[in-house]
Amino acid sequence: MKKQQIIDHAILIIGALFLLLPLWIALASSTHAPEYIAKNGVQFWFGDEFFSTYKNLLSGASSIFLNGDTSSIQGASGLTMLKNSMILGLGFAIGKIVLSMMAAYAIVYFRFPLGSLLFWIIFSSLLLPLEVRIIPSYEIVAQLGLVNTYSGLILPLIASATATFFFRQFYLSVPEELVEAAQLDNAGPVRFFLDILLPLSKTMIAAIFIIMFVVGWNQYLWPILMTTDEQFKTLLLGIKDIINVLEEGKIPAYNRVFALAIVSIIPPVLIVIIFQKWFIKGLVETEK
Repeated sequence: MKKQQIIDHAILIIGALFLLLPLWIALASSTHAPEYIAKNGVQFWFGDEFFSTYKNLLSGASSIFLNGDTSSIQGASGLTMLKNSMILGLGFAIGKIVLSMMAAYAIVYFRFPLGSLLFWIIFSSLLLPLEVRIIPSYEIVAQLGLVNTYSGLILPLIASATATFFFRQFYLSVPEELVEAAQLDNAGPVRFFLDILLPLSKTMIAAIFIIMFVVGWNQYLWPILMTTDEQFKTLLLGIKDIINVLEEGKIPAYNRVFALAIVSIIPPVLIVIIFQKWFIKGLVETEK
Protein backbone atom coordinates (compact mmCIF):
# COMPACT_ATOMS: atom_id res chain seq x y z
CA MET A 1 0.00 0.00 0.00
CA LYS A 2 1.32 3.39 -0.94
CA LYS A 3 2.26 5.91 1.70
CA GLN A 4 -0.46 8.32 0.54
CA GLN A 5 -3.12 5.60 0.86
CA ILE A 6 -1.98 4.83 4.40
CA ILE A 7 -2.26 8.49 5.33
CA ASP A 8 -5.72 8.71 3.72
CA HIS A 9 -6.96 5.66 5.60
CA ALA A 10 -5.50 6.93 8.86
CA ILE A 11 -7.31 10.25 8.44
CA LEU A 12 -10.58 8.46 7.66
CA ILE A 13 -10.23 6.17 10.67
CA ILE A 14 -9.44 9.08 12.99
CA GLY A 15 -12.40 11.02 11.61
CA ALA A 16 -14.72 8.03 12.08
CA LEU A 17 -13.52 7.51 15.65
CA PHE A 18 -13.97 11.21 16.36
CA LEU A 19 -17.58 11.02 15.18
CA LEU A 20 -18.36 7.72 16.90
CA LEU A 21 -16.79 8.52 20.27
CA PRO A 22 -19.72 10.67 21.55
CA LEU A 23 -22.18 7.96 20.51
CA TRP A 24 -20.12 5.31 22.29
CA ILE A 25 -19.98 7.40 25.47
CA ALA A 26 -23.75 8.04 25.31
CA LEU A 27 -24.49 4.33 24.77
CA ALA A 28 -22.12 3.16 27.54
CA SER A 29 -23.30 5.83 30.00
CA SER A 30 -26.95 4.98 29.37
CA THR A 31 -26.36 1.56 30.93
CA HIS A 32 -25.41 2.93 34.36
CA ALA A 33 -27.56 4.20 37.22
CA PRO A 34 -28.12 8.00 37.18
CA GLU A 35 -26.64 8.38 40.67
CA TYR A 36 -23.47 6.58 39.57
CA ILE A 37 -23.08 8.88 36.53
CA ALA A 38 -23.75 11.99 38.63
CA LYS A 39 -21.00 10.89 41.01
CA ASN A 40 -18.40 9.48 38.57
CA GLY A 41 -19.11 11.28 35.30
CA VAL A 42 -19.67 9.77 31.86
CA GLN A 43 -18.61 6.16 31.35
CA PHE A 44 -16.65 4.47 28.59
CA TRP A 45 -17.82 0.93 29.31
CA PHE A 46 -21.17 -0.73 29.84
CA GLY A 47 -22.91 -1.11 33.15
CA ASP A 48 -25.69 -3.45 34.25
CA GLU A 49 -28.70 -1.12 33.80
CA PHE A 50 -29.11 -1.50 30.03
CA PHE A 51 -32.41 -3.38 29.84
CA SER A 52 -34.04 -1.65 32.81
CA THR A 53 -33.11 1.83 31.52
CA TYR A 54 -34.41 1.34 27.98
CA LYS A 55 -37.45 -0.68 29.04
CA ASN A 56 -38.57 1.89 31.63
CA LEU A 57 -37.83 4.80 29.32
CA LEU A 58 -39.84 3.43 26.39
CA SER A 59 -42.70 2.11 28.49
CA GLY A 60 -43.09 5.32 30.49
CA ALA A 61 -42.29 3.64 33.80
CA SER A 62 -39.69 6.39 34.17
CA SER A 63 -39.23 9.74 32.51
CA ILE A 64 -36.01 11.36 31.38
CA PHE A 65 -35.41 13.08 34.70
CA LEU A 66 -35.71 12.53 38.39
CA ASN A 67 -38.22 14.56 40.32
CA GLY A 68 -36.32 15.66 43.40
CA ASP A 69 -35.55 12.63 45.50
CA THR A 70 -37.96 10.36 43.67
CA SER A 71 -38.19 8.92 40.18
CA SER A 72 -41.85 9.63 39.60
CA ILE A 73 -43.20 9.80 36.07
CA GLN A 74 -43.16 13.18 34.38
CA GLY A 75 -43.88 14.05 30.78
CA ALA A 76 -44.42 11.65 27.92
CA SER A 77 -42.88 8.20 27.70
CA GLY A 78 -39.97 7.53 25.34
CA LEU A 79 -42.21 5.41 23.12
CA THR A 80 -44.73 8.27 22.79
CA MET A 81 -41.97 10.72 21.88
CA LEU A 82 -40.55 8.23 19.39
CA LYS A 83 -43.99 7.82 17.81
CA ASN A 84 -44.48 11.59 17.58
CA SER A 85 -41.05 12.11 16.02
CA MET A 86 -41.73 9.31 13.53
CA ILE A 87 -45.10 10.81 12.55
CA LEU A 88 -43.51 14.24 12.16
CA GLY A 89 -40.57 12.90 10.12
CA LEU A 90 -42.71 10.73 7.82
CA GLY A 91 -45.46 13.32 7.40
CA PHE A 92 -42.90 16.04 6.74
CA ALA A 93 -41.04 13.97 4.11
CA ILE A 94 -44.06 12.42 2.36
CA GLY A 95 -45.99 15.71 2.32
CA LYS A 96 -43.09 17.61 0.80
CA ILE A 97 -42.49 14.93 -1.83
CA VAL A 98 -46.15 14.76 -2.94
CA LEU A 99 -46.61 18.53 -3.06
CA SER A 100 -43.26 19.15 -4.75
CA MET A 101 -43.84 16.46 -7.39
CA MET A 102 -47.21 17.93 -8.32
CA ALA A 103 -45.82 21.49 -8.44
CA ALA A 104 -42.83 20.46 -10.57
CA TYR A 105 -45.07 18.39 -12.87
CA ALA A 106 -47.36 21.36 -13.48
CA ILE A 107 -44.45 23.74 -14.08
CA VAL A 108 -42.61 21.48 -16.53
CA TYR A 109 -45.40 19.84 -18.54
CA PHE A 110 -48.44 22.11 -18.47
CA ARG A 111 -46.51 25.20 -19.59
CA PHE A 112 -49.18 27.67 -18.56
CA PRO A 113 -48.65 31.45 -18.76
CA LEU A 114 -46.29 32.81 -16.10
CA GLY A 115 -45.21 29.27 -15.23
CA SER A 116 -41.53 30.23 -15.17
CA LEU A 117 -42.28 33.29 -13.07
CA LEU A 118 -44.22 31.18 -10.56
CA PHE A 119 -41.33 28.73 -10.35
CA TRP A 120 -38.86 31.49 -9.56
CA ILE A 121 -41.26 32.87 -6.96
CA ILE A 122 -41.33 29.41 -5.36
CA PHE A 123 -37.56 29.16 -5.66
CA SER A 124 -37.03 32.57 -4.07
CA SER A 125 -38.89 31.34 -0.99
CA LEU A 126 -35.63 29.53 -0.16
CA LEU A 127 -34.52 32.92 1.10
CA LEU A 128 -37.30 32.87 3.70
CA PRO A 129 -36.51 30.35 6.45
CA LEU A 130 -39.16 29.09 8.83
CA GLU A 131 -38.04 31.54 11.51
CA VAL A 132 -39.11 34.49 9.32
CA ARG A 133 -42.68 33.32 8.82
CA ILE A 134 -43.16 31.38 12.02
CA ILE A 135 -45.34 33.97 13.80
CA PRO A 136 -47.91 34.40 10.97
CA SER A 137 -47.86 30.63 10.41
CA TYR A 138 -48.61 30.06 14.07
CA GLU A 139 -51.42 32.63 14.01
CA ILE A 140 -53.08 30.87 11.08
CA VAL A 141 -52.71 27.41 12.60
CA ALA A 142 -54.03 28.64 15.95
CA GLN A 143 -57.08 30.26 14.31
CA LEU A 144 -57.79 26.98 12.51
CA GLY A 145 -57.71 25.17 15.86
CA LEU A 146 -54.82 22.93 14.86
CA VAL A 147 -52.58 23.52 17.89
CA ASN A 148 -51.69 20.23 19.60
CA THR A 149 -52.63 18.21 16.52
CA TYR A 150 -50.50 16.26 14.05
CA SER A 151 -52.08 18.25 11.20
CA GLY A 152 -50.91 21.52 12.71
CA LEU A 153 -47.48 20.01 13.32
CA ILE A 154 -47.01 18.84 9.72
CA LEU A 155 -49.17 20.76 7.19
CA PRO A 156 -47.55 24.23 7.54
CA LEU A 157 -44.16 22.69 6.78
CA ILE A 158 -44.81 20.59 3.69
CA ALA A 159 -44.21 23.27 1.05
CA SER A 160 -40.63 22.87 -0.18
CA ALA A 161 -38.86 25.01 -2.77
CA THR A 162 -35.81 22.75 -2.59
CA ALA A 163 -37.72 19.57 -3.43
CA THR A 164 -39.70 21.38 -6.15
CA PHE A 165 -36.43 22.53 -7.71
CA PHE A 166 -34.93 19.01 -7.68
CA PHE A 167 -38.05 17.42 -9.20
CA ARG A 168 -38.25 20.16 -11.83
CA GLN A 169 -34.66 19.52 -12.82
CA PHE A 170 -35.31 15.78 -12.99
CA TYR A 171 -38.45 16.15 -15.11
CA LEU A 172 -36.57 18.41 -17.51
CA SER A 173 -34.12 15.54 -18.06
CA VAL A 174 -36.88 13.13 -19.15
CA PRO A 175 -36.65 12.62 -22.95
CA GLU A 176 -39.30 14.36 -25.03
CA GLU A 177 -39.83 11.08 -26.90
CA LEU A 178 -41.49 9.62 -23.82
CA VAL A 179 -44.04 12.42 -23.80
CA GLU A 180 -44.75 11.92 -27.49
CA ALA A 181 -45.06 8.15 -27.04
CA ALA A 182 -47.53 8.67 -24.18
CA GLN A 183 -49.57 11.04 -26.33
CA LEU A 184 -49.67 8.47 -29.16
CA ASP A 185 -50.85 5.91 -26.61
CA ASN A 186 -53.69 8.27 -25.58
CA ALA A 187 -52.27 8.60 -22.08
CA GLY A 188 -53.74 11.54 -20.22
CA PRO A 189 -51.84 13.70 -17.72
CA VAL A 190 -52.73 11.49 -14.75
CA ARG A 191 -51.77 8.26 -16.49
CA PHE A 192 -48.54 9.79 -17.81
CA PHE A 193 -47.64 10.89 -14.30
CA LEU A 194 -48.53 7.59 -12.60
CA ASP A 195 -47.28 5.13 -15.25
CA ILE A 196 -44.20 6.91 -16.56
CA LEU A 197 -42.95 9.76 -14.38
CA LEU A 198 -43.57 8.14 -11.01
CA PRO A 199 -41.55 4.95 -11.75
CA LEU A 200 -38.77 7.05 -13.26
CA SER A 201 -38.71 9.23 -10.14
CA LYS A 202 -38.11 6.40 -7.66
CA THR A 203 -34.46 7.21 -7.06
CA MET A 204 -35.17 10.93 -6.84
CA ILE A 205 -38.01 10.26 -4.38
CA ALA A 206 -35.65 8.16 -2.24
CA ALA A 207 -33.02 10.91 -2.23
CA ILE A 208 -35.51 13.62 -1.31
CA PHE A 209 -37.16 11.36 1.26
CA ILE A 210 -33.91 10.86 3.17
CA ILE A 211 -33.11 14.57 3.21
CA MET A 212 -36.61 15.63 4.21
CA PHE A 213 -37.06 12.87 6.80
CA VAL A 214 -33.89 13.92 8.61
CA VAL A 215 -34.89 17.60 8.42
CA GLY A 216 -38.37 16.79 9.74
CA TRP A 217 -36.97 14.51 12.43
CA ASN A 218 -34.71 17.30 13.69
CA GLN A 219 -37.45 19.96 13.78
CA TYR A 220 -37.34 21.75 17.10
CA LEU A 221 -38.65 25.32 16.87
CA TRP A 222 -42.00 24.54 15.22
CA PRO A 223 -42.93 21.59 17.51
CA ILE A 224 -42.06 23.60 20.63
CA LEU A 225 -44.53 26.30 19.49
CA MET A 226 -47.23 23.93 18.33
CA THR A 227 -47.30 21.50 21.23
CA THR A 228 -48.25 22.31 24.77
CA ASP A 229 -49.70 18.84 25.37
CA GLU A 230 -47.12 16.33 26.62
CA GLN A 231 -48.64 13.65 24.42
CA PHE A 232 -47.34 15.50 21.32
CA LYS A 233 -43.81 15.97 22.60
CA THR A 234 -41.04 14.83 20.25
CA LEU A 235 -37.70 13.27 21.13
CA LEU A 236 -35.81 16.53 20.69
CA LEU A 237 -38.16 18.31 23.07
CA GLY A 238 -37.73 15.45 25.53
CA ILE A 239 -33.95 15.83 25.45
CA LYS A 240 -34.33 19.57 25.92
CA ASP A 241 -36.12 18.90 29.21
CA ILE A 242 -32.78 18.14 30.84
CA ILE A 243 -31.88 21.83 30.65
CA ASN A 244 -35.08 22.71 32.45
CA VAL A 245 -34.21 20.24 35.20
CA LEU A 246 -30.74 21.71 35.57
CA GLU A 247 -32.19 25.22 35.81
CA GLU A 248 -34.42 24.00 38.64
CA GLY A 249 -31.38 22.75 40.54
CA LYS A 250 -32.38 19.08 40.30
CA ILE A 251 -30.27 16.11 39.28
CA PRO A 252 -31.26 14.79 35.83
CA ALA A 253 -31.51 11.09 35.18
CA TYR A 254 -28.47 11.18 32.93
CA ASN A 255 -28.74 7.54 31.92
CA ARG A 256 -32.26 8.09 30.55
CA VAL A 257 -31.22 11.21 28.68
CA PHE A 258 -28.32 9.34 27.08
CA ALA A 259 -30.70 6.49 26.25
CA LEU A 260 -33.15 8.95 24.68
CA ALA A 261 -30.34 10.40 22.56
CA ILE A 262 -29.41 6.90 21.36
CA VAL A 263 -33.05 6.12 20.55
CA SER A 264 -33.38 9.41 18.64
CA ILE A 265 -30.58 8.60 16.18
CA ILE A 266 -31.66 5.04 15.33
CA PRO A 267 -34.52 5.82 12.85
CA PRO A 268 -32.57 8.41 10.76
CA VAL A 269 -29.57 6.08 10.61
CA LEU A 270 -31.75 3.17 9.49
CA ILE A 271 -33.41 5.36 6.83
CA VAL A 272 -30.02 6.42 5.45
CA ILE A 273 -28.67 2.85 5.46
CA ILE A 274 -31.76 1.40 3.73
CA PHE A 275 -31.98 4.10 1.03
CA GLN A 276 -28.30 5.02 0.62
CA LYS A 277 -27.93 3.38 -2.80
CA TRP A 278 -31.01 5.15 -4.18
CA PHE A 279 -29.95 8.34 -2.43
CA ILE A 280 -26.64 8.55 -4.30
CA LYS A 281 -28.22 7.50 -7.58
CA GLY A 282 -31.00 10.06 -7.20
CA LEU A 283 -28.60 12.92 -6.61
CA VAL A 284 -26.42 11.88 -9.56
CA GLU A 285 -29.40 11.70 -11.89
CA THR A 286 -30.33 15.27 -10.97
CA GLU A 287 -27.20 16.46 -12.73
CA LYS A 288 -28.43 15.27 -16.11
